[in-house]
Amino acid sequence: MFDTVLIANRGEIALRIQRACHGLGLKTVMVYSQADAQASYLQYADEALCIGPAAPGQSYLNQQAIIYAAQASGAQAIHPGYGFLSENADFSERVEAAGMTFIGPTAACIRQMGDKVAAKRAMRKAGVPCVPGPEGALPDDPLLIQRIGDEIGYPVIVKAAGGGGGRGMRKVERSEDLLPAVSVTREEARRAFGNPELYIEKFLGHPRHVEIQVLCDNHGRGVWLGSRDCSQQRRHQKVLEEAPAPGIDAALLAAVGERCVRACQQIGYRGVGTFEFLFEDDEFYFIEMNTRLQVEHPVTELTTGIDIVQQQLRMAMGEPLTYEQRDIRTQGHALECRINAEDPQTFIPTPGRVTRWEVPGGMGVRVDSHVTAGYQVPPYYDSMIAKVITHGATREEALARMRTALSQLRIEGISSNVALHRDILQDPDFCAGSVDIHHLERWLKGRRQAE
Repeated sequence: MFDTVLIANRGEIALRIQRACHGLGLKTVMVYSQADAQASYLQYADEALCIGPAAPGQSYLNQQAIIYAAQASGAQAIHPGYGFLSENADFSERVEAAGMTFIGPTAACIRQMGDKVAAKRAMRKAGVPCVPGPEGALPDDPLLIQRIGDEIGYPVIVKAAGGGGGRGMRKVERSEDLLPAVSVTREEARRAFGNPELYIEKFLGHPRHVEIQVLCDNHGRGVWLGSRDCSQQRRHQKVLEEAPAPGIDAALLAAVGERCVRACQQIGYRGVGTFEFLFEDDEFYFIEMNTRLQVEHPVTELTTGIDIVQQQLRMAMGEPLTYEQRDIRTQGHALECRINAEDPQTFIPTPGRVTRWEVPGGMGVRVDSHVTAGYQVPPYYDSMIAKVITHGATREEALARMRTALSQLRIEGISSNVALHRDILQDPDFCAGSVDIHHLERWLKGRRQAE
């Protein structure tokens, strides 16, 4: 049990976690960098401590500074949010070794699911469908590598076992290009992730990106909370998400969801987690598990009525889940647009002072943001400044509410991608549902050519 939580993050997710804590009667300690000293959410904390300069490596990634802050404030638990240290097994271990609760899975689970080869092995054992390819890592022998690629059939994709976030992967179209691609990707993986291990899979041509959210307590119980579609991506980065994923057979989805829960039970997983799949021709293919809270968790909250962050806190306190799978119902449809401080044409970040900030409201509209008028968007961190989420009885109603919400969102002083989202919501293919992960980039390319 704990009564005080240190929130080791910043921005909208720090505020989101703070609100969830206060809803449970928990005290909060906010840590911040010098660049975030004027963040409005700091005033709502029971205590706020500066942990270093703006650079993430000297503040939000400084494990020792965060642990010292927790000890100095008397916090008994640390919530890492997403990004930064949220999937860092060493940090999880250090928190637990200091006698505090890490609000997330065990270090062993983080390591296992962070290693894509080990994760695939665990998923296959639990019956979770995976992308065609060998179970283990690629060998060093060039002849064996060539044989594996030829057996899978081209195109294939070479991936770093320790990669993530769209990094450490390379598509290979022809047999003669495989070995050079492996060589380059192995070196990239060694430098970026400290792990040169690679694996290889069949490259799927037109898949969707579909996720399944799970909750697992410390008592062996788990539930899955429906699906999300995150196929609207640019350079492997999500732009817009929705729940549930349109047009997937309920029985097929349930079968995969149950296997995800079973996989969590087999590895002793606790807390919230997300299974990410490629979905093509009515088949699911596991690609990775995120062992943390997701940016897009609000669309699942709105369609299930479950506060995922509060559940995460309750499970970390050792409470058993109060839900059975039969209690989980998906009601209506929800959409989330990630609002970034960036040029809508070039996607270059646009830090600066926000001179006007007016957010929409009304039935079925939610805005998660830490921004206020006068806020200085710093250049040191991710450019996301808000998430606009809408919910409706149908997908069409959620879309209509999102169009209205975006038309009423006013941001001045900096450039943002609001105009891009407004245009996406007019795209006939997206409005029809079920676009693949390459659709947005094709659409953007076509729009540039038309100009």
